[in-house]
Amino acid sequence: MASTVAGVSAIAPYSSLSTANSKPSDLINPKLCSLPLNCSNQSFSAFRSRLCITKNARRFSPIVYSSSPVVSSEYLEEPQTKVKFQTSLSLPGCSSSLSLLGTGYREKVFAIIGVKVYAAGLYANPSIFSKLDAWKGRSSAELQKDSSLFDAIYQAPLEKSLHIILVRDLDGKTFWDALDEALSPRIKSPTPVDETALSTFRGIFQGRPLQKGTSIFLTWLDTAKMLVFVTPEGTPSVDAAIESSNVTSALFDVFLGGNPVSPSLKASACIGLAAALK
Repeated sequence: MASTVAGVSAIAPYSSLSTANSKPSDLINPKLCSLPLNCSNQSFSAFRSRLCITKNARRFSPIVYSSSPVVSSEYLEEPQTKVKFQTSLSLPGCSSSLSLLGTGYREKVFAIIGVKVYAAGLYANPSIFSKLDAWKGRSSAELQKDSSLFDAIYQAPLEKSLHIILVRDLDGKTFWDALDEALSPRIKSPTPVDETALSTFRGIFQGRPLQKGTSIFLTWLDTAKMLVFVTPEGTPSVDAAIESSNVTSALFDVFLGGNPVSPSLKASACIGLAAALK
């Protein structure tokens, strides 16, 4: 069914849907694009209908690029990078398919020029909405100001996943160093368990070239265990399990806390949540 869906415009929102996946990577000094939120009721309704879990969950499929977005109920486009994210994903270790809550991008600023490094999509077990009754009826702007919402999402005993897609070639060490720069300050006095988890995490990327289009999945199974997958295409397989409540919570805060590395992702997720919780 092809029907036009009104664009969602925020700091770096999503607008329309398509038939493909695309790319992302890096963190630090996010540069905001001050665009107004203008999500219409039609857009809210269309997006909410796509948040529902489907009977036939789709596996992760190869990346495809498209210059002109095509409306589709299977994909949602991050408009700044033109990366397409599947609206439903089945991932290793998850009890059900996960629904897309929102998309965004990460931009690194060199001098005064912003360079987009990756696009990102936030997914969650659809049952998570039943845990968020306290936020029903609130606007996306209200949700974005309420830090307790994402605390509740993180603490809920349901899977969450961040799908990162690189929009340029990148050395694995460079990706890790940027991530670690945002992650380390959030872990005060790391324990031996934390150090082991960070070493495992680091080892996934060291000496590993990451080509444009590579997917990186960070999947929280609970508040103390996270699975990491890195794949150029096809169905992802587990590269490592990170077991440390401090590391996993700090990583969630990197992307969805009070000072996220991708403000566009958090803004977009709030739009999707507001639609789902109407």
